Amino acid sequence: MSKFNGIKIVSKVEVKDKEALSIVYTPGVAASCIKIKENPENSYEYTNRENSVAVISFDYEQALQRAIFLKSVLGIDAYPFEISSTKEDKIKLVVENIEPSFGAIDLSLIENEVKNIDFKVSIPVLKGAVNDLKSFFLCVSKNLFMFSYDNLTGTKDEKSLQLRKMAGGVIEVELTEEKQLKPVGIVSDGSAVLGLGDIGGLAGLPVMEGKAVLFQELGDVSALPLCLKTQNPDEIVEIVLLLQNSFSGINLEDIKAPRCFEVEDKLIEKATIPIFHDDQHGTAVVVLAGLLNALHLANKKVENVKIVFSGAGAAAIAVCKLILAVGAKNITMFDIDGAIYSGREQNNFAHEEISKHTNLSSFKGSLKEGIKNADVFIGLSAPNLLNEEMVKSMKSKPIIFSLANPTPEIMPDVAKQYGAFISASGRSDFPNQINNSLVFPGLFNGVLKNDIKKITNEIKLNCAFALASLVKDNELSTDYILPDALDRQVPETISNNVI
Repeated sequence: MSKFNGIKIVSKVEVKDKEALSIVYTPGVAASCIKIKENPENSYEYTNRENSVAVISFDYEQALQRAIFLKSVLGIDAYPFEISSTKEDKIKLVVENIEPSFGAIDLSLIENEVKNIDFKVSIPVLKGAVNDLKSFFLCVSKNLFMFSYDNLTGTKDEKSLQLRKMAGGVIEVELTEEKQLKPVGIVSDGSAVLGLGDIGGLAGLPVMEGKAVLFQELGDVSALPLCLKTQNPDEIVEIVLLLQNSFSGINLEDIKAPRCFEVEDKLIEKATIPIFHDDQHGTAVVVLAGLLNALHLANKKVENVKIVFSGAGAAAIAVCKLILAVGAKNITMFDIDGAIYSGREQNNFAHEEISKHTNLSSFKGSLKEGIKNADVFIGLSAPNLLNEEMVKSMKSKPIIFSLANPTPEIMPDVAKQYGAFISASGRSDFPNQINNSLVFPGLFNGVLKNDIKKITNEIKLNCAFALASLVKDNELSTDYILPDALDRQVPETISNNVI
């Protein structure tokens, strides 16, 4: 019998086209999140949680061998973790807060340190030997054989729910004979999930599983969803640092602003592995790439155009900063309280910082007023905020990126109907999809391949220029400003341009 030496986190289904992408990831994934938010027990129906066990040790290789045993003998999808502290309070912090991602936790490798700890969790926690491991963990493995998306029926949401229920989520562990890099950790507290807002780590798990599918399918990167119960930024940082030897890198996901800035900054400062907040920087890279091509088509220059943002959260601020880095000079950001300007009473620290570089005229009006004569609208906010009057008040050849998910600020076809020169969204069922999957799989592939410890602004700009250049001048059109999200040359190009 072959000796297994590694594990990979792989997809249970193939993402072969945009229809499959929309079912496995956005917008279809939101339906599972809503079901779990309504009833937490649904997490066992619509994710792989029912067959997922976290194996924790003070040594990664020891945890890995235990995980390989659980998978090879019992069919359990087990994930190895190394925790860097033997203190009871630190172990308790980790175990209780990773609960949303797993159906059980195996602490048998550190039984002496945990035998007296009372863990406040609702899932089985193994502290020592038992006669029947599979029954103790209550694990159920589901697999799809000869699966076809054609067998799914109904709306996109209904198809997405059917798929996850049949398959038990969309990821699983695969054993390999060769050693593997440690996985990338997809860390989320569920406080800003897609367009669903603060639904918590457990309800956010389907999104993180979908993210793991894209990591593997597009970037050949093994990625492990780690949805946390806590939303305390200091605890999130501490948990990641305690577990960092379990990962090759960390992809922060769906953490609310301004909390996400604090978490990212502290982890970049203290961690020894690369940290990347995809909602911020993945979004920024792909938006900048699309904007550069859109402006080229409109025969406009970034330093001359007026740009307005709807939304001033993590993604919007990161996008704004990257556009400023390539020479934009006239940007105004808007949130629910109107235009953001220096000294505004409602500003948080991130708003105050960005206001030093934007809205230099200190405009204090609403988005409806501020969008007049704008060349570019970038929405990272909420559904249906943009109307016909606002679109028609923009300058000639208006460029509209309505990126709220799953329902944008204005539907792309409606924006075109009202006069948009170029309309883009985050959806896979319209042209010009602005999708982070164009960035993070290839970026992490290149970062890990080149053993890069810090993802710099230069790397992000390199990736944006490389992505934009993939659409040649003779291909560029108002309905094609970026490569397809599933174009396999994209991750390779991004990977090759991180340095």
